[in-house]
Amino acid sequence: MISLLGLCLDYNSSHLRGPAAAPDMIRMALDSGSMNHAAENRLDIMSPKRLADMGNIVCDIPETGFNKIIAAIDKELSKGRKVISLGGDHSVTYPILQAYGRHYEPPTIIHFDAHPDLYDNFEDNPHSHASPFARIMEQGLAKRLIQIGIRTINDHQQDQIERFGVEVIEARHFHIDKFRALNIKGPVYISMDMDALDPAFAPGVSHHEPGGLTTRNVIDVLQSIEMEVIGGDIVEYNPRKDIHDMTAYVAAKILKEMAAAMID
Repeated sequence: MISLLGLCLDYNSSHLRGPAAAPDMIRMALDSGSMNHAAENRLDIMSPKRLADMGNIVCDIPETGFNKIIAAIDKELSKGRKVISLGGDHSVTYPILQAYGRHYEPPTIIHFDAHPDLYDNFEDNPHSHASPFARIMEQGLAKRLIQIGIRTINDHQQDQIERFGVEVIEARHFHIDKFRALNIKGPVYISMDMDALDPAFAPGVSHHEPGGLTTRNVIDVLQSIEMEVIGGDIVEYNPRKDIHDMTAYVAAKILKEMAAAMID
């Protein structure tokens, strides 16, 4: 069984706010009637035996937000469930992985993004949405970090990539065969930043970075994962920047394929 949780947090965002409103917009697209609930492998992910929507965790107070996320994820994992979280900005991945560390060995993280999100301390905020994977790797919450779609590496980020032994498939070098050759061991956790996609596919993000992945690229990776997937998140969708809810529907599609990858 998978628990679906909305994490309404965007106070760690730089540049623009808005991702706190994303969870309900993704649900709207999923349930709109425009698409059904079947993934491409024909599994109906919304079957009561497969997915339970546990609503939203509102995290609008910086002093308590991360602890609320840890408690909510821990509660679902304690039921023997896996969790898909709908963000929210990317800072939520750090407390999610803290909760997972209470129940699982450190996973291999498959991280889709335009940005490495490895800053040691971005804009005087070590918990910025630009820093979660620095905190995750420092604390040994992942045994392996694989980043796909990156196209904004600066000198500091490159130093961090080398420091933590991060494996990067940049957008300019992406091919599904590169991913399939990685010899990934489980368990696996998936973190999907919507700006990994080219803005042509996902305009509803705060940080437009042209030259990104296609929706098909992401789906091909999800469908190529053969090891156990214990959880995932979909983050950084900003409804305020969207065009006709286009990005909400892309996020809902990715939700279906992520859930299908998690269902035994």
